[in-house]
Amino acid sequence: MSQDSRGSGRRAARRSRRKPTTKRRRALTITAWTAAGVVLLGGAGLGYFYVKYNSNLKSVDIDAALGKDRPQNVDNGSMDILVLGSDSRGGDNAQYGADDGGSARSDTAMIVHLYDGHKQASIVSIPRDTMVNRPACTTSGGKTAKATFEQFNEAFTVGGAPCAVKTVEKMSGIRMDHYIEVDFTGFKKIIDSLGGVPLTTTKPINDPGSHLVLPAGSHKLNGEQSLGLVRTRKSVGVGSDLGRIQLQQAFIKALIKQVKSIGVFDNPKRLLSVADTATKAITTDKGLGDVKSLMGFAAGLQGIGSENMHMVTLPVMDWPQDKDRVIPLEKESKLVWDALRADQPIPAEALQNSANDQRMTGSIVQ
Repeated sequence: MSQDSRGSGRRAARRSRRKPTTKRRRALTITAWTAAGVVLLGGAGLGYFYVKYNSNLKSVDIDAALGKDRPQNVDNGSMDILVLGSDSRGGDNAQYGADDGGSARSDTAMIVHLYDGHKQASIVSIPRDTMVNRPACTTSGGKTAKATFEQFNEAFTVGGAPCAVKTVEKMSGIRMDHYIEVDFTGFKKIIDSLGGVPLTTTKPINDPGSHLVLPAGSHKLNGEQSLGLVRTRKSVGVGSDLGRIQLQQAFIKALIKQVKSIGVFDNPKRLLSVADTATKAITTDKGLGDVKSLMGFAAGLQGIGSENMHMVTLPVMDWPQDKDRVIPLEKESKLVWDALRADQPIPAEALQNSANDQRMTGSIVQ
């Protein structure tokens, strides 16, 4: 890698509050793989693509929006990233439901915790139907939405990325270093640019909500089918969001294996296609909103494989007032957040009493 790339990596690490890593690790999620591709392209001196991908990126200034009302920066070598999948039905996404005028919810929410050294990661999925204390947030129109008790995914609808980040930080007491968002259409295009994702289903899936129909057996899912899988909920388990989260977590691991198996970084044509597609598909915090910053970020993520990822769901129980909603288990959730804040593994006892265990879908995806 060039002197400029190494320098940009150091600058990005200083901005993120965490000390820099000593080894480059392989990308962890769809967006992180994209960033790693940009690193290689920039290091090769492809100036045209550097400018092109820089113009593709969209970003949100989370720091300016939230100011000082945030958890303390902790310099222990770890990094925390809020990854959201948004579900607006506006524009190209209207085929997945009635056009909502561009309004969106956080259909998928994951906190990615990279441990010191960036050799291991824990990923905590937050069910979108979780009832939480949403803090006061500024709306897109500049008004203040008062704090209230409501579903987690409403935070994004009310105040976009800043409100979603603020809600997660209030829940966890952990400051998010970065924010990454991808929508339905972008997700499909990323999967298609990778040539699809192989996986095996142990049971047939026929879900009217996601329009996914798959027999049991081995498949290579294209973008549309992959989106259907990660949106499927009614036809697995008891039809809850917890079952869908299991499918999402299994799909992420299959995706990472696919990226490794096809040698994206050894195939310049495919690398260019993936990088172009994914930089158009994501929205990041301002700290990752340019190619130089993505270079530094990606340099610390190359190498984490599915075997190094511990994927869990926030411990929850049914909300007594509405069985279609859940609320965090106070003691168990605190164990999760305390562990991540201290850069420690999530203890097994944090997950023992959760409704997650009662709604297991089984090994539907392998």
